[in-house]
Amino acid sequence: MEAIKHRLRDLYEGDSDRAHRFRYGLLVFDIATILFIVVSSFIPRAPVVEGLDVLIGLAVLTDFVARFSIERHRWRELLRPTTWADIAALVSFLAPIVGEGAGFLRILRTLRLLRTYQLLDRLRSDSGFFRRNEEVILAAANLSVFVFVMTGLVYATQHRTNPAIANYVDALYFTVTSLTTTGYGDVTLPGTSGRLLSVVVMICGVTLFLRLAQVLFRPNKVRHPCPACALQRHEPDAVHCKACGTVLSIPDEGEY
Repeated sequence: MEAIKHRLRDLYEGDSDRAHRFRYGLLVFDIATILFIVVSSFIPRAPVVEGLDVLIGLAVLTDFVARFSIERHRWRELLRPTTWADIAALVSFLAPIVGEGAGFLRILRTLRLLRTYQLLDRLRSDSGFFRRNEEVILAAANLSVFVFVMTGLVYATQHRTNPAIANYVDALYFTVTSLTTTGYGDVTLPGTSGRLLSVVVMICGVTLFLRLAQVLFRPNKVRHPCPACALQRHEPDAVHCKACGTVLSIPDEGEY
């Protein structure tokens, strides 16, 4: 048993090439799972779709059990929102009648994986594009996850009872118009629960969505290693390193 845990810990937390390939594979699997959730919303429920649900659910279950078995602080892990999101996704895949639509929460696991130190460090090492645009890429990932979770929440609660929300595109349309406070009014969420959900989406749009969009289009800091202390991130108009005071020469686009 200890030998198995050692191998799993090496795969999930190690620094070997095999471990990095494994984590890249997990990231690809998570993204493919999200795409399946979106595409399957356009397809009538059929034995093939149900079978794919179960297969994905078994893979997610295997990953969950493996990660939980090597967790050093299991009770702390159970308190994480991403853990409960994984459990909800498992229910959605393995018992779709009970929890159909909750699989979208799997995207929280994708964001968590993308933000692990090991994967970020490897992405910086493997991709010059990622190194140069890390803050923008992570902001785009945060924004995408935020929009997808809101869209998934609307779809999961409305697609059975609201004819205006037939698939993820309908839910995405309503979510984006609400988050951006455009509000065309052609798609609405009826009933008390629908109105309350609309209020939540609009409040999130006024607060979190605008902030994430600002970070995406106007990053707060630029990446430029200090020649003295190697501090990586600085204010765009910084003249001195805030850690050691060394004069910086951060390139910019100049005045127009």
